Amino acid sequence: MDASLATNPIAQTFARQGYAVVRALVPGPTVTAVRAHLEQSAAAGKMRMQGDDQVPGTPSAHGDPLLDNLMQDLCPAIEACTGLALWPTYSYARLYKHGDTLLPHRDRAACEISVSLNLGQVPDEPWALYVKGAAGTAEALLRPGDVLLYRGIDLIHWRHAYEGQHLAQVFLHYVDQNGPHRNEKFDRRPTLGTAGVR
Repeated sequence: MDASLATNPIAQTFARQGYAVVRALVPGPTVTAVRAHLEQSAAAGKMRMQGDDQVPGTPSAHGDPLLDNLMQDLCPAIEACTGLALWPTYSYARLYKHGDTLLPHRDRAACEISVSLNLGQVPDEPWALYVKGAAGTAEALLRPGDVLLYRGIDLIHWRHAYEGQHLAQVFLHYVDQNGPHRNEKFDRRPTLGTAGVR
């Protein structure tokens, strides 16, 4: 997919620095529908409240079928933005709350290419997501539908304490079909849409 690098400025940016912000990648109606799905799941007690060591006590979802479908649907766009042929691995979501933090970290092998998708926050003030690349630290301020596309296993990323009330965020992960982590396809699950064991 090297042709993308010649024609897509986002792919050029991603190739150069290992991350790129993509504005309005996901259309408004999709953002609204996915956020409503997560909020309804949380209200019904269907989201996990334990087991997320990075942000304990915050509602989260791993391998949700709707989110895995979104990950698969967006794969061609993410391929165009990276210049890579990709396998989807897994989706994850959090409904962040006031005071939540995300300590500096790198992700596991299934997160070679990561997408952090903003679904909206209250109040409507972006919560900075920081990523440290070769050129230094960058601050991504995302609005609903915007994504930060980054090399999750290579670049350290983090957030300071959240000062808002709540924020819905989805993470979609991929691996290079021709890279060293290609065996992480579907996060080693038999199919997408199943939570697996993590």
